[in-house]
Amino acid sequence: MALQNTRQGNYPEWYQNVVTAADMAEISSSPGCMVIKPWGYGIWERIQRILDDGIKSTGHENCYFPMFIPLKFFQKEAEHVEGFAKEMAIVTHSRLTMKDGKLTPDGALEEPLIVRPTSETIIADSFSKWVKSYRDLPVLVNQWANVVRWEMRPRIFLRTREFLWQEGHTAHADYQEAEAEAKTMLNVYVDVAENALAMPVLKGKKPEYDKFPGAIDTYCIEAMMQDGRALQAGTSHFLGQNFAKAANIKFQSKEGKLEYAYTTSWGVTTRLIGSLIMTHADDEGMVVPPRIAPYQVVIVPIIKDEALRDQIETYAKNIGKQLSEQTYAGEKVRVKVDLRNKESMDKGWEWVRKGAPLVCEVGMRDIEKNALMLKTRVKMNTPDWKASVPVADFVAGIGERLAVVQQEMFQKAKDRLLKNIRTDITSAAQLRDYFSKSNAFVDGNDNPVAFVRGKWSGDPATEELLKEMKISIRCIPEDQSGTVGKCLLTDKEATMDVIYARSY
Repeated sequence: MALQNTRQGNYPEWYQNVVTAADMAEISSSPGCMVIKPWGYGIWERIQRILDDGIKSTGHENCYFPMFIPLKFFQKEAEHVEGFAKEMAIVTHSRLTMKDGKLTPDGALEEPLIVRPTSETIIADSFSKWVKSYRDLPVLVNQWANVVRWEMRPRIFLRTREFLWQEGHTAHADYQEAEAEAKTMLNVYVDVAENALAMPVLKGKKPEYDKFPGAIDTYCIEAMMQDGRALQAGTSHFLGQNFAKAANIKFQSKEGKLEYAYTTSWGVTTRLIGSLIMTHADDEGMVVPPRIAPYQVVIVPIIKDEALRDQIETYAKNIGKQLSEQTYAGEKVRVKVDLRNKESMDKGWEWVRKGAPLVCEVGMRDIEKNALMLKTRVKMNTPDWKASVPVADFVAGIGERLAVVQQEMFQKAKDRLLKNIRTDITSAAQLRDYFSKSNAFVDGNDNPVAFVRGKWSGDPATEELLKEMKISIRCIPEDQSGTVGKCLLTDKEATMDVIYARSY
């Protein structure tokens, strides 16, 4: 029952097959956009809820800002607008008029409006109105919103012209507090990635050439996909006073002096669902960690005789009720009893494709034994992926069983990450030879192309070498070794450790 394309055979096609087979999303008739279907959106809602709790636990409040931003706001911050100029969608007219039987734009705006690519400028404008004194600081806000960036090569969940995200924005009285804020929020992202998405990440800082436009420092988390490529899973930016000066965010200090605030911004997007697919899915379809699964347990009644339907469905619903009264990770277990009028086996395979953590099938034989047939999705294609389990034991141990699945998924991904970070490449020639090969599915591959941890001189001129090799420096890891070696791009003496990789 494997998908049409395997990870080893055609990774890009496999990815699209997973999205389709799991019924998570589809390409929209609106060019470059996607429709997120209920299972995919349910996963986003779970990520959103867990992350929102983390954001609020650090003292932030949710609010909302306009999606239309005056062009003049971007013109105040030249470096920022240059970074987004090629991706901006612009509103220039306010209405359509029928002319010669065709609708044509009319009502030209006095000033064009940018459809939100990010909100630093419009939020900084509000901050300049809110902040007058040091007593007004810090300002700690977050918004859940949609964003438009005019991607030319769209790919579902990874790069679409419209996507969903959260963006946090804060203002502070001093440098150290704002810098600490950016790092704190990065740690919130690490917690969500590793403990909810079961996706291990590397934490660090972006090199100077790859910072967020207008930032002093950009901090990031990077994840390894199953083809060895990196995916940026979250960023947090320390903006210094750059946006405050552009937007005139001033406050009177305790000493009575007029000073500019220090600001931060940070965000993650629906791209996390793409990272989830490429971290956990297999050749049968999607595999969803229990913490973010819309349904953690799915019960499928097996109906072979219509005369027995009511009895079997009543048995299934009773198990579902018992399970929904149990807890896992501080919440009630999310259960789905699938009573749709479809072939039983088709329904079972559908939930396997969607990646529901636990799929339970129940029929007359199970009723006779007061048991159920349990299929553990993460164990598929192993001898113990399915087994008959007494209902009482299953209900009593559901929390522990889900916790084991969550941990197994994280450990499998972490083992893959650690195994495929090369540290034995010590020269520019070796690095070039390493990345001359094509990426491939890393598990079971004796010599996959994945991550290289090595030295970098920090020389801006090396950016051209990276472009030639079609790789990038993903991050400057937080845990620097402090040793001296050769820059893997120039062979010059260097002390800085970085992660080299191809990326999405």
